[in-house]
Amino acid sequence: MTASGAGPVVIRRRIRATREELFDAWTDPEGMREWMCPGNIVSADVQMDLRVGGALLIIMRGPTEAFEHRGEFTIIDRPSKLAFTWIAKSADLRPTLVTVEFFEVTAHESELVLTHQEIPRREVTDQYRGGWSQIVSRLEQFIQRRT
Repeated sequence: MTASGAGPVVIRRRIRATREELFDAWTDPEGMREWMCPGNIVSADVQMDLRVGGALLIIMRGPTEAFEHRGEFTIIDRPSKLAFTWIAKSADLRPTLVTVEFFEVTAHESELVLTHQEIPRREVTDQYRGGWSQIVSRLEQFIQRRT
């Protein structure tokens, strides 16, 4: 926990997909436009320079407003792990850290574990928990449509 009492957000989900399929979905800006959309977000503009130190820009667009998120890749280990800093203009301008890990359960099923940490305030933690949960659900639907 941080001094403000905000702990990390951890989302775990078993998805019928290989680790490679999940990792590739997280590193495909075109595909992310469809599933990086929590709540009333209808689309996402995604730009990334997929290398350690490379930039990530996601603009989530809703019916009346847009939400900008920026970051930098810190770990790229296909197909096991992806990590990046996360700065949301709507929440706080301090960088937080998102780590997405992919574990093989069976040949055709994997567990995705998303951890978002260093979140400064509890109310932001609650927002991120809901948002990431919806994003992972949309990712799962996206993967199922492709198979």
